[in-house]
Amino acid sequence: MQDTCEVVDASRHVVMPGLVNTHHHFYQTLTRNVPAVQDAKLFDWLVYLYEVWKGIDEEAVYWSSMLAMAELAKTGCTLSTDHHYLYPRSFTGDLPGIQFKAAAEIGLRFAPTRGSMSRSKKDGGLPPDSVVQDEDEILAQSEEALKQYHDRAPDSMRRVALAPCSPFSVSERSMRDAADLARKYGARLHTHLAETADETAFCVETLGRRPLRVMEDCGFTGPDVWYAHGIHFNDEELDLLASTGTGVAHCPSSNMRLGSGICRVREMLDRGVNVGLAVDGSASNDASDMLGEARQALLQGLQEAVAVVVFDQAEQLAKFG
Repeated sequence: MQDTCEVVDASRHVVMPGLVNTHHHFYQTLTRNVPAVQDAKLFDWLVYLYEVWKGIDEEAVYWSSMLAMAELAKTGCTLSTDHHYLYPRSFTGDLPGIQFKAAAEIGLRFAPTRGSMSRSKKDGGLPPDSVVQDEDEILAQSEEALKQYHDRAPDSMRRVALAPCSPFSVSERSMRDAADLARKYGARLHTHLAETADETAFCVETLGRRPLRVMEDCGFTGPDVWYAHGIHFNDEELDLLASTGTGVAHCPSSNMRLGSGICRVREMLDRGVNVGLAVDGSASNDASDMLGEARQALLQGLQEAVAVVVFDQAEQLAKFG
């Protein structure tokens, strides 16, 4: 065996499984600790930072990806996703290509999501016009990303999922189109859901239903779907997550930083819901620290649930094909 394999002497080390980060926004590593939004809730936080993020260019994508993945690798992560949903009109580069280049240099397995937004301020959304896209353009570019980068081979180093940003960022039609396209290519689906009470109020007032019901009507539930945050689900909705096999990315630090609430992880696990751990973006966390995130989950009172979230259930969300 020594003739063909590298032997690593780990006798004075701790050996642990590679950790899986199930939600992130790499570009936010460039906007940590912005003073003006230290005490802001999610919607106000987003409105302010969109004015900064609308200037993202190719260099910013590369270096923010390098930094985020280096921090993740340093804290035990071997596979990460990234939810990039900002596409400024001035951006002309191959965004997933830039990120896959960075992942190869760091040596991380990478399964980014092709995010999207189509509702700007003029449509009742939060971002400026300059970072949203036409929904037909979103669909075409999403399919191109799947064709070019989604590798369904076992143990692939790169996969792609589709991830409209949230139910208040795109239309229901765009959600349905993403679901149909992802399943055509055997890809997964992701979005932010049930993160804040404001989101629930928006969906009820604007769409006539709670967020999870909107997703169900759009075909956006199932074992190929996972949501970021999932804080404001009621008991009936937790049962629906379990029965459909839909997963949740638990982001304890970000949820506390933005005052969004505490995810009902223990109840989810008791029902059989797949839950993975996530650091979320560094503008609402300040670091891409997987072990630190596990500690935050522990401090929230999850206790024995932490080991399940980190090592067992995360495996389910790691299968991006």
